[in-house]
Amino acid sequence: MPSILTKEDVDRVAELARLELTESEREMFIRQLTDILVYAQQVCELDTTGVVPTTHVLTNQGTLRPDETRPSLSRKDALASAPDPDTEKGFFKVPKVIE
Repeated sequence: MPSILTKEDVDRVAELARLELTESEREMFIRQLTDILVYAQQVCELDTTGVVPTTHVLTNQGTLRPDETRPSLSRKDALASAPDPDTEKGFFKVPKVIE
């Protein structure tokens, strides 16, 4: 089966995911992603005339509990467990994850 994706396509996806791929991994992903796209195309081509749309897999619609306030940690106790609390503003400081 001819490949739908190019090395450049896989390199772009890897760049977006911040992945460094070896040449063998790049080839493997080209094959695997092409297989996925071919399968998705086959699904798109199915004749679904007369098939009732399904919004939920299960027939029951899930039961929701009412919202109720319950006792929880005080701000002081929660910040006491934080590795780097900003007690002046009452926030948790966390490391930057996105540059």
